[in-house]
Amino acid sequence: MSSTDATAPASRTSPQAHGHGNVWALTIGAIGVVYGDIGTSPLYSIKECFSPESHHHVAVTEANVLGVLSLVVWSLISVIVVKYLTFILRADNDGAGGIMSLLALIPAKAKTGGLTFVVPLALFGTALLYGDGVITPAISVLSAVEGLGVATHALDPAVIPITLGILTALFWVQKRGTTGIGRVFGPVTMVWFATLAALGMPFIVQHPDVLRAFDPTLGIAFLLGHGKTGFLLLGSVFLVVTGGEALYADMGHFGKGPIRRGWYLIVFPALLINYFGQGASLIAQPETATNPFYGMVPAWGLYPVVAIATAATVVASQALISGAFSLTQQAMQLGYFPRVRIVHTSKDTEGQIFIPEINWGLWIGCVLCVLLFQSSTSLAAAYGIAVTGTMAITTLLFFFVAKERWGWPLGKILPLIALFLTFDLAFLIANAAKFFDGGWFPLAGGLALFVVMSTWKRGREVLAASIRAKIQPLDTFLARVAAEAPPRVKGTAVFMASSPTGTPPILSHHYLHNQALHEQVILLSVHVEKVPYRSLDQRLEVEELSAGFRRVTLSYGFMQTPNVPAALKLAADEGLLHIDLATTSYYLGRETLLASSARTMMHWRKWLFALTSRNAMPATAHFGLPPDRVVELGMQIDL
Repeated sequence: MSSTDATAPASRTSPQAHGHGNVWALTIGAIGVVYGDIGTSPLYSIKECFSPESHHHVAVTEANVLGVLSLVVWSLISVIVVKYLTFILRADNDGAGGIMSLLALIPAKAKTGGLTFVVPLALFGTALLYGDGVITPAISVLSAVEGLGVATHALDPAVIPITLGILTALFWVQKRGTTGIGRVFGPVTMVWFATLAALGMPFIVQHPDVLRAFDPTLGIAFLLGHGKTGFLLLGSVFLVVTGGEALYADMGHFGKGPIRRGWYLIVFPALLINYFGQGASLIAQPETATNPFYGMVPAWGLYPVVAIATAATVVASQALISGAFSLTQQAMQLGYFPRVRIVHTSKDTEGQIFIPEINWGLWIGCVLCVLLFQSSTSLAAAYGIAVTGTMAITTLLFFFVAKERWGWPLGKILPLIALFLTFDLAFLIANAAKFFDGGWFPLAGGLALFVVMSTWKRGREVLAASIRAKIQPLDTFLARVAAEAPPRVKGTAVFMASSPTGTPPILSHHYLHNQALHEQVILLSVHVEKVPYRSLDQRLEVEELSAGFRRVTLSYGFMQTPNVPAALKLAADEGLLHIDLATTSYYLGRETLLASSARTMMHWRKWLFALTSRNAMPATAHFGLPPDRVVELGMQIDL
């Protein structure tokens, strides 16, 4: 048995492989893509705590302002600094992050043993993140454009059309990839963070007492003193940490080093200065509570700041969009999502991808959000409930990774998990109160996607079991070929095989009807590993069989896209196969799925699985096969 690589260009690597000279470029790109969501929270988070128009607000008093600021500061420290940057980013699956990578880190024995619930739990968390992903771009852009209304109400009718135009342009440029977008967005976000600090610092200088909010007891006293209202206000405070999950999901795009560096050097200081500045401004001029961010802006700077804020909110939307691309690729390769087209947008970085179906699905969701809710205050009521669920699920999955994979003792894990869940569950319950005010929208979208994903996973399991029942041992088939000595035609036939050991049903079907075989028959299996990347020397195995048969196994990571012709060409170049790709034929099975009376799935789920199967990207495109060299043979399979 021999091995070599079978992939696209050797220069394509994970972000972790970049040299030191690229570190600062990646840091700027990470600031542009990863921290846009967190970075634009000052536009609306404090506003939702004090504005009379918000669903849950408190009066603008010095004690209330300091209490809310204390909650904001310690939420950022506890959730972003401690939970995500210090611990969750440790769950680094060979450079990839996100909830699906976290799931892949849990040992298979645990997932099929006592922890069978973790797979549907992870799928539900992933689906909720998509639901939140349609709200993030909408609320970010809308809150910035609403600054025009602070200057003059004459522009109020233009807010919705301008927002929709900006969102459409944002999704249109996604095909250029996050590298190109980050190169443009990074400097824009740097200007934005400089603006945040510049706006907040003068007010802190004028009212330095606001820095007392670093005292966590002020936040605790606020919660105890306001009872139910104070607790529900956590739903608005949560808006300052909503980008945490996207931060982890985007780790595969930039690497954890640049993400941490960007936070500590630029993002965190700028956010603190601006939040404290807003607090000082509110104490000095309570009448600005309707929009405390723009209340800090001098009249001469209002339009420039609106322009900068709008550009920054376009960047903010990028975190969830690129994170959704990464999660989709991972889920698809691991068998939890129907096949979709993945476009690699960088020749140097494996993680830079664009998925048209996801991109335009998110765009439709964003447009619906803007049209349904009409204002950032209404959207804030819908925002948070889905992503708090995802963040709580991430905490639980991290517990299982630490316990089952890393072997951490419970005495070390449980205090940490208790701390994380204290914030996660408090935010979740506070946001759940907004369900009827709009929180139902992302939950409905997430639930629908969860049904599709779980149905696809279960349907693939039932389909695989049905196919396995039709597979005969390869030794039996080869013995039959040797005994019957059928005619052999020139060339090579590649039969795609789901099983790496038995006879592909499509080969048995072909031989039954044609009674002839090619001179060389390759049984090719593509296996997706529970790691994001397979290096160049780990990907291809060739096994010599009898009667002109060879078995080829290709192994890919869940962040890589298979390319079968490229793999076979490389094997030929290395002398492992003698094959002329120009005359090679590829044989695939086209299954017609029948909803039998067998109780494998409920009838409606069989119908849904059959529907998604028909509309999923064809295997020909998924494996990179040349369409004019593919032969498909029909097979009926009962579910």
